[in-house]
Amino acid sequence: MTLTFEMDPAVGPALRDGVLALWADVSNAGGAVGFVPPVTPDEIRPALLRHLVDMARGDTRLLVGRDEDGEVAATAFFTFNTHPLMTHWVWLYTVMVHPRHQGRGYGRDLMDAVERTARTAEGFEAIEAIRLTCRGGTGVDGFYAKSGYKEVGRVPGAIRVAPGDDRDDIVMLLPLA
Repeated sequence: MTLTFEMDPAVGPALRDGVLALWADVSNAGGAVGFVPPVTPDEIRPALLRHLVDMARGDTRLLVGRDEDGEVAATAFFTFNTHPLMTHWVWLYTVMVHPRHQGRGYGRDLMDAVERTARTAEGFEAIEAIRLTCRGGTGVDGFYAKSGYKEVGRVPGAIRVAPGDDRDDIVMLLPLA
């Protein structure tokens, strides 16, 4: 089975709750998506609401992957730059695949869908690159490298996971041109 991807899905309670559950499950499984376990959907809700407000303004767009049961199984949020000198690239945030689906190639499928979207979707015509950051010490930078992203910067110790546990903030870029 594969995931079915949709760009800019209609936002309603089912999508909102699905993304919250996914985000909590990924975080609690040790995923580096902005929170440290244990975390509840209610603790994540303000971060999701910021994404949803940005989506309503048109600054952010959501790519969602659904499993064979129609459940939210993967996400990636694209955020467009508002600075006039940086409108030729987008940020990629909150890239997640549900832990129960990991090991099936769905992460790679998600990254392929991200790249395909950035190359072909309406509103992305001027986009020449995708930029993301990831937490050092997780190995996820190697995953992104296999998807074509190159490390272009690193801020040592910029992410404090816990007292005495500082991680590098790794900046990665995928040129599309």
